[in-house]
Amino acid sequence: MSTIKIPKIYAKGDRTIWIVVIILSVISVLAVYSATGSLAYSKQGGNTEHYMIKHLGLVISGLFMMYFTHLANFKIFSRIGQLAIWVAFPLLAITLFSGEINDASRWINVPLINVTFQTSDFAKLALIMYLARLLSRKQDQIKEFKETFVPLMIPIGLTCILILPANFSTAAILFTTCLVLLFVGRVNLKYIFMLIAIGVIGFALFIVIALNFDLPGRIGTWKARIENFRNGDSESNYQSVQAKIAIANGGVFGTGPGNSAQRNFLPHPYSDFIFAIVLEEYGFFGASLLMLLYLILLFRVIKMVRYSPQTFATFLAVGICLMLVFQAFINMAVAVNLFPVTGQALPLVSMGGTSIWFTSISIGIILCVSRFCVKEEQGEEVAENE
Repeated sequence: MSTIKIPKIYAKGDRTIWIVVIILSVISVLAVYSATGSLAYSKQGGNTEHYMIKHLGLVISGLFMMYFTHLANFKIFSRIGQLAIWVAFPLLAITLFSGEINDASRWINVPLINVTFQTSDFAKLALIMYLARLLSRKQDQIKEFKETFVPLMIPIGLTCILILPANFSTAAILFTTCLVLLFVGRVNLKYIFMLIAIGVIGFALFIVIALNFDLPGRIGTWKARIENFRNGDSESNYQSVQAKIAIANGGVFGTGPGNSAQRNFLPHPYSDFIFAIVLEEYGFFGASLLMLLYLILLFRVIKMVRYSPQTFATFLAVGICLMLVFQAFINMAVAVNLFPVTGQALPLVSMGGTSIWFTSISIGIILCVSRFCVKEEQGEEVAENE
């Protein structure tokens, strides 16, 4: 009697990163299930499983995207980045002038399938891939201003300017990530410091304008958030006050899974303020574990790129990782009232569609690079067509 052989499917690359991803996914499902209780009663007639099942489906589909992405040859992302950046520019422009959800021009509706799509998620990944390509190709001229620095800054500036009017925090995180990536890529320090000075002056002017003038669009929202953060009173800073109550309720060990009280009062406890829910239900230890997981991801990427087979692979993995870690810690800082409210999701934890998918693809690219780094570390030859 013949037996049927089942093909063996297994994950490659850095095992520690895979473990971090799995733990974050489990935390995400538990936290979202708890945080969407009030939303389920108001929108789904008390069906608390609705959003949990929907989110679980997004997480599982994201893991599949991550798995298939990590099987690719990292060199393909150089070509994808070259094409994707030119797709990102018109998408951001269309979104800026026509896309709008919750008074923020961040989303665009995909025709036929009727799915909302946050174009900045696509643009962030496209820009990092494109910068990694340029940096790796211009290492022989890396200190030159006209030949290297200007071509690098044009896509950075254009992308951030198109994102800025609707989403200042995303533009700031992306710009900071690009600056660090330029430093890693050995760009002349005087050019980087010049950009930092321009950024600081521009940010100071932005705050002055936002606090003293009534301007249309998102400037009004930014002004309110800055004033609320500066004032700190309970009436104008409602979100942060509710987050502080959640932190106080959680204490050291937390109230336990599903026992959050502030999920009924916090706006968007399943996305922007999900870290406050983690603090309340799992306490200081649970929140510390969550922070540690992102730091482990960063340290593993830094360690693995020492064996990177190409400069492009190094810049690609480091750039993507920095972007995700910066976003994670900005989200956490907002939840504990260190920063004004930004609307940044917690990568791989917050509820969302395109954010989960693009985060999964991003980590899949990191794992793709790690496959080749592991082979280099073990002294194996990396096949050109693998």
